Amino acid sequence: MRRVRACFESAGVLEVDTPALSSAAVSDTQIESFEIAASTVSKLPLFLHTSPEFCMKRLLADGYPDIFSICRVFRDGEAGGRHQPEFTMIEWYRLGMNLDDIIEDTLQLIQHALDDKAPVAEPVQLDYREAVLDATGLDPLSVDTRSLASAVDADDRLRAAIGEEKDDWLDLLLATRVVPGFAHDRLTVLKHYPASQAALARLCPTDPRVADRFEVFLGPVELANGYVELTNAAEQSARITADNVARARRGRPIRPVDSHLIAALESGLPECAGVAMGFERLQMIHDKADDIRNVLTFAFEPDE
Repeated sequence: MRRVRACFESAGVLEVDTPALSSAAVSDTQIESFEIAASTVSKLPLFLHTSPEFCMKRLLADGYPDIFSICRVFRDGEAGGRHQPEFTMIEWYRLGMNLDDIIEDTLQLIQHALDDKAPVAEPVQLDYREAVLDATGLDPLSVDTRSLASAVDADDRLRAAIGEEKDDWLDLLLATRVVPGFAHDRLTVLKHYPASQAALARLCPTDPRVADRFEVFLGPVELANGYVELTNAAEQSARITADNVARARRGRPIRPVDSHLIAALESGLPECAGVAMGFERLQMIHDKADDIRNVLTFAFEPDE
């Protein structure tokens, strides 16, 4: 943790603190928030944050310089060998960086944090489309859900559960057919995810079919997720609406929109790039642990 902070401080990145409790929640279909029922302080539900992202973007829109946060975050439905419902997130934003810049920034931080336990082999960067094509022969930008289901040998029960949700099939394909092939002796950067998985990332200026989003892996372990940020308020509002439609289609709760985030984008979020990294995942790599519970003093067990 000291090495992480020293890396940011040497680059002039300011540490900030943000609240964990909010009246809004992330709409991303792949992330579930912990909801606190109406209480004496609020007639409406409150949510524990899954990331400090929204508040950090409000700070950037208000004129803050490069910033980072190290905080506890909470995600429902995640417990096991690589996931915990409460974990430590390192999140940072750098002004004026493009995709290549923020990828290099992330690789440097990982190397610095792991110190002599960092992989010696040079990192490799892969384009999402090319990685899926090489591993499966399928083009993720044009493939249909029937072909994706066949590629993962889905039975009738799984086909019924996922239905026609292409991005859910792509996630399963990535996890089962692509990521297991990543090298264990070097970092792998997977970049240019499909536009449908842009989340809060801008679309690639030279190819709007994909987003300026990347993830970093060591073997099958995902360490970081980052992107060049979307700064257009209208586009962000449209994406949140689309997310909630997709959530309803999947039978998941609709999430309230963070009007403060939209207002910050409307006021002018500067061009920037951001990254979220799981600290315990870094500790797993450092300690050569294959279970996140082995690097925690107090781990949550699903049967508790």
